[in-house]
Amino acid sequence: MDRIPFGVSHFDSVVGGGAPSGTVVLLVGEPGAGAREFMYTSATMNAVAHVDPELFELHYGDLDETARLPEEVHYISFTDDETKLRREMSYVLDDDLVDAAADTIHVRDLSPEYFQLSPVPREWYLGETTTLQDLGGREERASVLTALGRHLNANAPENLVVVDSITDLLAAISGEMTWNDIAMLLRGLGKAAHRWDGLVLAYVSRDALEQTELGHLIDAADGTLQFEWESGGSKRARTMVVQEFRGVLSQIERENIVRFETEIHEGGFDVSDVRKIR
Repeated sequence: MDRIPFGVSHFDSVVGGGAPSGTVVLLVGEPGAGAREFMYTSATMNAVAHVDPELFELHYGDLDETARLPEEVHYISFTDDETKLRREMSYVLDDDLVDAAADTIHVRDLSPEYFQLSPVPREWYLGETTTLQDLGGREERASVLTALGRHLNANAPENLVVVDSITDLLAAISGEMTWNDIAMLLRGLGKAAHRWDGLVLAYVSRDALEQTELGHLIDAADGTLQFEWESGGSKRARTMVVQEFRGVLSQIERENIVRFETEIHEGGFDVSDVRKIR
């Protein structure tokens, strides 16, 4: 079975090269615990591998023999444009990596569809003044879920797609979008991903969900990575736990790994140590 690298070198080496192709992975994070850094690292490293193999090897190393790079990297945001995303990535990764990846990461800004029925002024997310003609055209724009579906159909096959984020969709729940719509979206995404044969990463903030809701999303995804803060004495550490991951969890269990300690350095998010059952 082909593997698509997460782009997180030490983690990929533990799980046999990356995620099985055709999977949807839910990234569930406590605030600041590393989920966003994982997303940025995954998108950047997979993009850099195509355009600057030497820089990729310097920060990542060698690909596993079972791994294949995604054809393209697509990043979907409901609230941020490409400029904002690039600035956020530069806070996490070395500038050389961000610069090398910039033109290879295809960013789709869905903020016009996301904000169109909200009270947010149009010029806040489009940078232009609203006119009566603009207001008349708003009803013709596709809903955010329709726009998302169209973009995925066109760009997900054989590729890495990052969806940032399910949390934003939860915030938009209204008369036109319900919790059930979002849960069904993830289930449908899981079914389609097997046909697309790529890798989809979808982020959600842990604080945005009730336990039952989180359970529904975990059940719909092929795999879940949970990013948590762990306190010990006077220090806090970022950790990552693998849950319900077909084709990956069994390998981790064979190694008796229960938790990954993580770190963030100039190469982005990485695994620094593993906790094993003693």
